[in-house]
Amino acid sequence: MKIQKLISFSIILLICVSNYAQEDSEDYVEFNDRNNVLHGVYLGLYGHYGETFKKPSYNLGIKFAYVANQRFEMGLDINVLQSNQQFIISDTIDNKLTGGSLGIHLEPILFSQNRVSLSFPVVFGIALVGYTTKGDGDFDDDFIDEEYENVNLTPLVTPGVSVLFNVSRYLQLEAGIKYRVTGDFELKTSPVTNLNGFSAGVGFKVGVFNLGKNRYKKNLKE
Repeated sequence: MKIQKLISFSIILLICVSNYAQEDSEDYVEFNDRNNVLHGVYLGLYGHYGETFKKPSYNLGIKFAYVANQRFEMGLDINVLQSNQQFIISDTIDNKLTGGSLGIHLEPILFSQNRVSLSFPVVFGIALVGYTTKGDGDFDDDFIDEEYENVNLTPLVTPGVSVLFNVSRYLQLEAGIKYRVTGDFELKTSPVTNLNGFSAGVGFKVGVFNLGKNRYKKNLKE
């Protein structure tokens, strides 16, 4: 009996509060008296898999960007690459093509107000590429340093297409493909002359993507 009375009292209280809120809201109108620019900022991590001269290559990147109106991103992109390349014919030496890049990240976004949106990221930057080896008694360390390990600096452009999943105001997931284009370079005893090629991967962004969205209520009696 007490439970029934408590339920009844709660229902009556909710009805009263609802009626009061409705009457109060009738005296106000929501508006936005200025064209707000929605600012945003985020930190993103991503991983990509592709091929470099028909050998598997792995990319891991981090980016920090500013977002304008949820429609355009601009920031910095840092990426590292590694690919197993047999440029020294030996079962006892681990050959790895290693690279790193720093670039400007630009990304226009379509359908940004939807849960799923489409974007076209592109990175303009420079890449540092070289070989690292771990030898044994078969090769002298000085010989490897002088004859095989070499470092080159080359320009880089990486356009791509991504699908963005807006999980919340603070989290966004992405999946996409990109094509990396670099200038030609020369590494001693290596057939690799560029890092051109497709890759695909996933990532996530953590930040605030719509900071600055304001709505106001104005009293109609004023």
